[in-house]
Amino acid sequence: MRYFLSRSRRAGAAFPLAIGLVALISQLAACQRTTGPAVDPSTPRVLFVGNSLTAANDLPGLVSAIASAAGWPVVVESVTGDGLALIDHLTGSTDAARRINGGSWRTIVLQQGPTTVPLCRDSLVLWSKMFLALAQPIHAEVALFMVWPSDGGSDAGFDAIRTSYQQAAYATGGVFLPAGEAWRSATRTDASIGVYGPDRFHPSAVGSYLAALTIFERLSGIDVRTLPATTVTNGAPITLNASTVRTLQNAAHDANTRFPAYVDAPVAAASPPGTTIAGGRC
Repeated sequence: MRYFLSRSRRAGAAFPLAIGLVALISQLAACQRTTGPAVDPSTPRVLFVGNSLTAANDLPGLVSAIASAAGWPVVVESVTGDGLALIDHLTGSTDAARRINGGSWRTIVLQQGPTTVPLCRDSLVLWSKMFLALAQPIHAEVALFMVWPSDGGSDAGFDAIRTSYQQAAYATGGVFLPAGEAWRSATRTDASIGVYGPDRFHPSAVGSYLAALTIFERLSGIDVRTLPATTVTNGAPITLNASTVRTLQNAAHDANTRFPAYVDAPVAAASPPGTTIAGGRC
């Protein structure tokens, strides 16, 4: 099954004040650039860059496990840190820049908090462009991993989060990964599906699995509804009946069907300027 092909697209309107910083980050990363190990060029390599919402339940490992079971070879790695925004990865909190330039990545998956506040939304767009500046020299594509509000968040919260990540995807010509919308679809179908963990913000194993299904389908082009109705994990203790697995597969496919991989037009803000949605964090 073919992998999503990178597309040559405009990266949206520039942020004049950020041009110097983007250039500086690119130069520093170039100085750190190393030659990565030889890999089969036909094997997609995906790097996740995020925080504890990605690290919880080893979501990248779940994507890899689903891909392996589906017969889709892929190399998946991650760079995460608790509470990190995307800019933190580029200012010394992790070695994300070195990792990007040291590997033959096909896709760089970017994730931070819900990002519902307009200022944070603007920052997400800016920081995603900084990652794009690192991805372009190695011919990689960026992908924006939409997350979710705290448990009990309103539809307005989901809408605001989707808007933030769609705007960043549009600005970078990147892939939009609507995991948060898959959560909303699944819980509308079956309110008893527990996608949230004990703190009512981080994902449960089920929530991470649903996000992984959504991301896998989008990156691979394989319809997850064609996969067996069995749970595939990366060593995590999770057992689901066939009916629940089918609900999750349908929800992932529904989100990917309703929200295209590429955002071809500007997305209007889902909340008025200055509005803070409950549960919003950068």
